[in-house]
Amino acid sequence: MRIAKVIGTVVATIKDRRLLGEKLLLIQPLNEELKNSGELLVAIDSVSAGPNDLVIYTLSREAALAAYDPDAPVDAAITGIIDEVNHETR
Repeated sequence: MRIAKVIGTVVATIKDRRLLGEKLLLIQPLNEELKNSGELLVAIDSVSAGPNDLVIYTLSREAALAAYDPDAPVDAAITGIIDEVNHETR
């Protein structure tokens, strides 16, 4: 499972027809301590996430399955909104 924070929106007036109707968000991947980890990603939003939400996301073929059109050229998809994180350290 991958965690990220929504940090913005992406507007594309011209895009692949298979992405029509998809909301695109800019996300920052996070590590287990909820610190920035990795490069920013553009992800389709399948759960109506908003700014500053912590989200669960998926990559690759599984991400495309979250799109309206499962053949859409999608690399990342937001598949859940996190309500709370409890992290124990040892």
